[in-house]
Amino acid sequence: MKTINKILGILVLTVTIASCGDGNKKADGYGNFEATEITVSAESSGKLIHFSVKEGAVIDKGTLAGVIDTTQLSLKKAQLEAGKNVIYSKSKGVLSQINVLKAQRRTAIVNKKRVENLIKENASTQKQLDDIIGKIDVINQQISSVESQNAPIVNEVKSIDAQLAQINDQIKKSSIINPVNGTVLVKYVEPNEITAFGRPLYKVADLTNMILRVYISETQLANVKVGQTVTVKIEAGDGMKDYSGKVSWVASSAEFTPKIIQTKEERVNLVYAVKIDVKNDGSLKIGMPAEMWIGNGGGKLENRD
Repeated sequence: MKTINKILGILVLTVTIASCGDGNKKADGYGNFEATEITVSAESSGKLIHFSVKEGAVIDKGTLAGVIDTTQLSLKKAQLEAGKNVIYSKSKGVLSQINVLKAQRRTAIVNKKRVENLIKENASTQKQLDDIIGKIDVINQQISSVESQNAPIVNEVKSIDAQLAQINDQIKKSSIINPVNGTVLVKYVEPNEITAFGRPLYKVADLTNMILRVYISETQLANVKVGQTVTVKIEAGDGMKDYSGKVSWVASSAEFTPKIIQTKEERVNLVYAVKIDVKNDGSLKIGMPAEMWIGNGGGKLENRD
């Protein structure tokens, strides 16, 4: 009887070990979730008179996230526009002189044609024609002289226009426009703070599509290709939760096993990084660990200890 019980015990132990062996099958890759994070920084300096960003809030692309005070810029713009109007008034005086001279030239040209016709009929002299030609030459010189006076005015207007374009660009950049659809991860400033050009204001990331960066060995490299569909697993209570993922990138060179996933025995191993795109149902977070399974090899992990 004792012999029979001993045999039955060995059989049960063998079945248990075999069952545990299937359940403890290793994943094909381990890593952590990432997202494309964008740090939005100030593009001008001044007081932050409006800032509606809240951590954890979903914010759409093109949303007005904040406004930096533009009072000084607006005053500078008004000053430049006033100066431009003064220069325009000077330019109008010069242009009016040019118009008068051009009218005189037109009249002289008509008289020249009339005298030329009279000469053909022997009703006028060559001296009269020469006098008119000389008068036209004098008028042309006067027009050139006045136009040369207008050139600096034109250049001054162009300089003011360039400054106005600069001011308008700074005023435009004082409005903080959110660049992408995403979730606000962290904000660095509060309303009414003084900010400066380049200072970080908040960080945003699109969490609807997460990126799982895993690491695989050289022997697994042949089984992973860009565009391939794989299974991604995360811890969920007593079991594992499955997601469908698509391989979007495979590293072209090896690196040492990252500290976040390495064990003492793995520190000398070389691995290849792989990125997998995974649609987020709200459960996936940045930095969360996950596993990659190629094919259906991980189907028994739901009940893993």
